[in-house]
Amino acid sequence: MKKFSLLTIFLLFSAFVCLGAGTVLGSNEYITSSSLQVSLTNQNPDTARPGEPVELTVSVQNVGNDDVKDISVKVNPEYPFSAISGESLEKSISYLNARQDDDEGGVLKFKFLTDSNASAGTYNLDIVTTYKAGSGSSATTYTTTKTIYLDVRGKEYAQIVTIDKANIDIAKEETLEFIVTNTGTSPLKNMVVSWKDPKGVILPVYSDNTKYIKYLDAGESVTITYSVMADVNADPGLYTLDITLTLEDYDSNEQTINTTAGVFVGGETDFDVSFSESDAGEISLSVANVGNNIAYSVKVSIPDQDGYRVSGSSSTIVGNLEKGDYTIASFDVTGAQDTAGTKEGSEGENMSSAVMGSNPLKVQIEYTDAKGERITVDKEVKINMISGNVTGARNSGKSSVISSSLFYIVVVLLAGGLFVYRKKVQEKVQERKEKKSGNKKSGDQQA
Repeated sequence: MKKFSLLTIFLLFSAFVCLGAGTVLGSNEYITSSSLQVSLTNQNPDTARPGEPVELTVSVQNVGNDDVKDISVKVNPEYPFSAISGESLEKSISYLNARQDDDEGGVLKFKFLTDSNASAGTYNLDIVTTYKAGSGSSATTYTTTKTIYLDVRGKEYAQIVTIDKANIDIAKEETLEFIVTNTGTSPLKNMVVSWKDPKGVILPVYSDNTKYIKYLDAGESVTITYSVMADVNADPGLYTLDITLTLEDYDSNEQTINTTAGVFVGGETDFDVSFSESDAGEISLSVANVGNNIAYSVKVSIPDQDGYRVSGSSSTIVGNLEKGDYTIASFDVTGAQDTAGTKEGSEGENMSSAVMGSNPLKVQIEYTDAKGERITVDKEVKINMISGNVTGARNSGKSSVISSSLFYIVVVLLAGGLFVYRKKVQEKVQERKEKKSGNKKSGDQQA
């Protein structure tokens, strides 16, 4: 009884061991039926790539003692794999003899597509086989499923998706940022980003034009910062940056991605406005382009403001001003007190000049920059108005009136003096005549 029990336990243990070994064998290499063996003999490419087809070569071998017929082998793809139009995923073999050698059997090929957005990883694929074994009415239909595992290599691709600046001012240190994004489905490593302006107008400062990225996971972005400057003698306009991005792929092979970006060089400018001179209510302003860019169609205006009034046109167009150039703009400007009508004479005139001298004059400059945009710049100018300049003309008018009066008085006096003089002369002449006449009469009497 004990011997039987020990023997039974031994046989049961052996059976479990054999079943376990068979299970391990099947899971590691083959899934077999009673007489049919299906195996994957080749995969092209060895690692599937997103957006590309993959081809499998399947071997079907009858290792049993019975012949089999009506064999159907079907591939059931799931994401990230899908069928290709015109490519059948079900193939058939009409008959296979029993006890085939390794070089015998049927060979089937299946082609399907890997999704373009597939992430790197290992994916399973089922191969379902249906066949009949036996003959006549005793023939039995069998169905087996073999699961194979395919490695998918992620898409290695990155791109410069953003440049933070589209405009770089001339001769001014600017920050230029590139945002590099891994738009693939696999991590990227050992990336090198470099750029170059073929015309040599835009150059990096404080560093060279190369930056390194050690690792960038799928879907992630990294910002690369450069300090750059445009040549002070550069002509405003659009310049091309040639950008090169090198990276290592899944197999540590180097890939190079070339792209270009446009950057506008040139921008706004600035002006210096100063008081030049004044004369009888007219002021002249000196307007200088003190920036690094040309200003087109410059217009100088004096807007409405307290303390000043412009007679005539309040704007004047002075044309284009190159950097460093200047021009003179003149306006007829008087103090607002002159227009109030509440004061007259020298007191009101002096007060107007005082107001003009104490309040800065607001000046507005409009110009078109190199990009064709209209820009407005506001300035304030200290006006040095001297009361004599304003009142001097009127005082000189009074002086002229006095001078005219004096002239007439002098003329009248001269005329009067001349009249008196002529009268006295006539009287003397008359006296002389009378004396001569008296002398002549006395002589006659003596005779």
